[in-house]
Amino acid sequence: MISDEHLDAFRQDGAMVRVVRDQLEENDVVGIVVAWDADQVMIRKANRRIVKLSRAHHYELASEERSDPF
Repeated sequence: MISDEHLDAFRQDGAMVRVVRDQLEENDVVGIVVAWDADQVMIRKANRRIVKLSRAHHYELASEERSDPF
């Protein structure tokens, strides 16, 4: 699970993050961290829609090469 410190750093930098949900790259969510609570993270995608995702997923910078956490 991603820490509050990492999420806050992503939010303050306004960095695009990639959320790796499974092994398929097309299922990744790319956007900006907007808010979070104990269980979920809200990501604003490029089309301005908000997506709520579990904190258990793997979060990384979108500018870096995709890693496979599985």
